[in-house]
Amino acid sequence: ERQNCSGAALRHFRARQPLYMDLTGWTCRDECKYECMWLTVRLYQQGGHRVPQFHGKWPFSRFLFFQEPASAFASFLNGLASLVMLQRYRAAVPPAAPTYPTCVAFAWVSLNAWFWSTVFHTRDTALTEKLDYFCASAVVLHSVYLCCVRTLGLQRPALISIFRAFLLLFLAGHISYLSLVRFDYGYNLVANAAAGMLTVAWWLRWCLRQGRRLPHVWKCAAAVLLLQALALLELLDFPPLLWVLDAHALWHIGTIPLNVLFYSFLMDDSLYLLKANSDLFKVD
Repeated sequence: ERQNCSGAALRHFRARQPLYMDLTGWTCRDECKYECMWLTVRLYQQGGHRVPQFHGKWPFSRFLFFQEPASAFASFLNGLASLVMLQRYRAAVPPAAPTYPTCVAFAWVSLNAWFWSTVFHTRDTALTEKLDYFCASAVVLHSVYLCCVRTLGLQRPALISIFRAFLLLFLAGHISYLSLVRFDYGYNLVANAAAGMLTVAWWLRWCLRQGRRLPHVWKCAAAVLLLQALALLELLDFPPLLWVLDAHALWHIGTIPLNVLFYSFLMDDSLYLLKANSDLFKVD
């Protein structure tokens, strides 16, 4: 895209462009758009108008090559928390635990999503946006699957196989529609919100029924309730504080401890199921 800049602009860009910007794909045109964005913001503020959005996004002050520094850093910390808790889970829970494969798969799907979230908030392009959205949808659907496995699948393996196939087909159709037909932000939001609400209601119903018998389920209930409460931050669509911290970044920051809490529940629950199976085997 550099050929879209004039010769003078391109020479100026090459003279001042740090290597790390070049390696992350920033072009002369990107730099011009960034500078024009801030010129527009200053003109709006001088005229007493509200801060405008650009292609549906607030203006962010870039740090090094990070377009949205707070969201990128929070996404990275979420991924780090998931990685640490995955290592703790694998160290504490033997592979013989009934939910071990599903929990480990959930951790890897989540890690993948947080990686692409970090990439997207670092460098917003058409490709990184799609990868962020699609991987987030995979986490949402795997959350439904994890809930189904824990609450129904241990007693009904045939049912869980059918449900898994349905979720995979739905994810494939979801990605195909957004990629090949139209990248519909509204549809994507509604689809993920509906799956998320289903997961929250399903987990809470199970937690209420199992609370007295399984003391550790409070961690699951607290995690899903707080996650739902944090999602309301997305409704607070305000210009970024100091041009860095917006509602989306606050949401990502808030999910860091919730990741730890939910993985702690998975660890306790897997160990409980392992012991329950072992006790049943001894009785048999």
